[in-house]
Amino acid sequence: MSHPDSAQAAPTIFSIPHPTHMPVSPGERLGAQVLPGGTGTRFRVWSTEARTVAVRIGGQDYPLECSEDPEHDCIHQTVLPFGPGTRYQFVLDGVPTPDPYARFLPDGVHGEAEVIDFSAHGWTDINWAGIPLGECVFYELHIGTFTPQGTYRAAQEKLPELKALGITAVELMPLAAYAGEYGWGYDGVALYAPHAPYGRPEDLKAFVNAAHELGLAVFLDVVYNHFGPDGNYLKSYSPRYFTDKFQSAWGDGLDYGERHMRRLITENARMWLREYHFDGLRLDATQSMPDDSEIHILQELASEVHELGGNHLMLAEDYRNLPMLVTDYHLDGIWVDDFHHEVRVTLTGDQDGYYMAFAGGAAALANVINRGWTYEGQTWPMEDHALPGNLRGQRADALESPSFVYFIQNHDQIGNRAQGDRMTDVQRVSSAAFRGASTLLLALPTTPLIFQGQEWAASTPFPFFSNHHGELGAMVSEGRKKEFGHFEGFTGEVLDPQARATFERAKLDWAERQQGEHAQTLKLYQDLLSLRRTDPVLSGRTRQVLAAGHLEDVLWVRWKTETGERALLWNTGKAEADLAHLGLPFELPSRLVFHSESSRTPTLGAGEAALLGDG
Repeated sequence: MSHPDSAQAAPTIFSIPHPTHMPVSPGERLGAQVLPGGTGTRFRVWSTEARTVAVRIGGQDYPLECSEDPEHDCIHQTVLPFGPGTRYQFVLDGVPTPDPYARFLPDGVHGEAEVIDFSAHGWTDINWAGIPLGECVFYELHIGTFTPQGTYRAAQEKLPELKALGITAVELMPLAAYAGEYGWGYDGVALYAPHAPYGRPEDLKAFVNAAHELGLAVFLDVVYNHFGPDGNYLKSYSPRYFTDKFQSAWGDGLDYGERHMRRLITENARMWLREYHFDGLRLDATQSMPDDSEIHILQELASEVHELGGNHLMLAEDYRNLPMLVTDYHLDGIWVDDFHHEVRVTLTGDQDGYYMAFAGGAAALANVINRGWTYEGQTWPMEDHALPGNLRGQRADALESPSFVYFIQNHDQIGNRAQGDRMTDVQRVSSAAFRGASTLLLALPTTPLIFQGQEWAASTPFPFFSNHHGELGAMVSEGRKKEFGHFEGFTGEVLDPQARATFERAKLDWAERQQGEHAQTLKLYQDLLSLRRTDPVLSGRTRQVLAAGHLEDVLWVRWKTETGERALLWNTGKAEADLAHLGLPFELPSRLVFHSESSRTPTLGAGEAALLGDG
């Protein structure tokens, strides 16, 4: 479906008298590519199934000629006198078929593609070199719900707000085109085409360019472990993209050993970084990317990205707690679920689902801070095919703080609940306790991630939503209930993912930021992010100067460096704690640097945190 903000570009026609066949090397990309100098567009298809291939433009079919590459695959191609803005579809043995390599699908994943010229954008961020991971404070957002309009243009207008907050890196949830108008984006099927309802490719580039001009890095969440259930046309071109050697929870397994699938993935990563100027990628569920190739696809992705130079970064979402993702595959960081789960259990007491595997409380928090994550080889109490022997994790001693991405909220941990309710919506979690947890998150040298609206304890939920139709929509709704049926929160009403009202409920209410508890929480985030950047001790990014422990319900974290000492105390209990009588194993610094409730007394109420320092 085209978006009201996305005016259809008029096709440009060049003056080539006849279609021209041009031999190309196997490395040239598939789909439609505007030739240098505006001499036309090359249309190129790989298919192991179709005997005849054509491209349909304006109702007329233009045949593509077949030439064999060195491995005897048939590459169908031609050059035609059409330019940017041209709408097209490929025709395989007489059947109109969308281009899975399309750079834009203005009418959705089942419609015509549009030829896009990526050399035409006027970038002004030529001096931008990115930022190192240690300087990243991630802000995860969903374009469709970040603003009422749900577009790149509207989100761009909010970038100064993120800059003022102290954010340094914006992370966008997936943008690859998927079926329907709205959704989370993890069921993309056209990896090269930004989802049309958010805006045109030029709007996305303008968003990234504007962020860079403000000094903000921009990251993109990409899904390379599966394709969505509706609109995936790769099999129409060749079933060799997929394999039955590996199982996927979301559909056919991807065959990363097949060179065209491998190139589809690696070139897609390079496209987002080169042509859209993204600073890095967050790889979704890398535990679901099995590959028996000599070089694992993750290692090749990291190599491809780092060869681009600058501070291009690769992050993995991977619950297996494997340091080798960084040490061997050379990814830069890992999302750490364990930290979230220990905080969640501490604040809520949840013990259903995977929370049963976490103890929570000050002792468990001290352990996860000292070790990096909770599981480093212990038995996982729930069956999981991704964990050999059901042993989860390895010791993380080789990793430094920036490689651990910590969070107390993200899209999954909110959306994987019946109502999509945030931690601040749980009745037994006080505002003070949430601010205490936020103090811990932002003070640690690990890389923090904030989910949209978290900084003001937004009241808007983030439930799971999608826009599948008919039987597929019903199956998704029912599957959602079954997938999380073991969570206590799913025993009641589950919001229907297919209802538009579910999507609309997720849109942030920006007006509430200046009201009561929301305003107090927003100020805490602003002050802490400033302190994180300017404090001579907290601005360090090493685990080597850090130690954590506990005294009953009070968690303590101590920094001892050449530039000074800091001590963070968080009261995770329900009773007030007197700092002067805790009996800490070290002398408490005398200066109060920060208090999560702005108190100046030597006490910590339930849920409150304080940061003290010397000098």
